[in-house]
This record gives sequence, structure tokens and C-alpha cells, in this order.
Amino acid sequence: MPEYTDPAGMPEDERMTDAEFKVVREFLGLTGDWLAAHLGVSSRTVRHWEQGKYPIPDGVRLAIEDLERRTGEFIGGAVDKLMDIPDPGLITYRSDAEYHAAHPEADFPASWHRAVVARIAQEVPALSIAYADNVALTDPSELPGGTRRERTAP
Repeated sequence: MPEYTDPAGMPEDERMTDAEFKVVREFLGLTGDWLAAHLGVSSRTVRHWEQGKYPIPDGVRLAIEDLERRTGEFIGGAVDKLMDIPDPGLITYRSDAEYHAAHPEADFPASWHRAVVARIAQEVPALSIAYADNVALTDPSELPGGTRRERTAP
């Protein structure tokens, strides 16, 4: 497990609070277990950070900010591409197994993908959303993370 220490010169007043940590984790659609594995710490440590039992190291705050940045870039790219499609649609996934079978390169869990789809839907008018197993593809070209032109399967 990596040892998270505060970067030199990091001001104490910039430390992430337990509330910020949990709110951001949930906003990103990440489970505590996934985040623990991603950070290389135990699930118990993540629970303790969320409960305020342990201070959150600034190295962890920086890792969370990186997840937020990557997620934001993904959403922005998908929104830009979907705005140019006449009847935009997104495919999402019920489980991690289904998501990773379709996208073996994906680092994130299916819960993250569903949270991202919800955020994209706020930006793209008339967006249709379907689970992958309910969709018949009409255009095999994919956009990032499982966004495709689709029609609902009969």
C-alpha cells in the first residue's frame, strides 16, 4: 500500500474535509471499495476518512482532484461529440462485468459510467439512455466510454 504523506509546503487550511471527500466520491459515482483499491489503501481507511476519524492526506486530495479532472474532461468530450448527433443516445451498463467486457481498457467502475451519463444528460437535450443489453446498434462507431448511436431494441 502506498504511504500517503503531505507534499512539502502544503498549507494546512487546504486539507480536504471528511465531508468533501465523501461528497466528491459519491458525485463521481465511485464506491468506497473501488476508491480504496484505486488509492492502494484499505476500505476501512476510506471509511475512516469519510467519518472524520483520520485526516485525509493531501496526496489523497490530489489523487481525488485528478479523478475529478479526468471525469470532467471525459464528460466535456462526450458532450461535444453528442451535440453534433441528430438523435443522441448513450449506452450504459448494469454491472462492472458488463462495462469491462465492453470496455476492457476502462479504469473506472460501471457506477462511475452511470454517474457520468447522468451528468452528460444534463447537458445534451433529448438524450436517450439505454442499457447495453437493450440496444441494437445502428452505427458501430463509438464515442468515448460506450456512447453510441443506437435505437432501442424491440
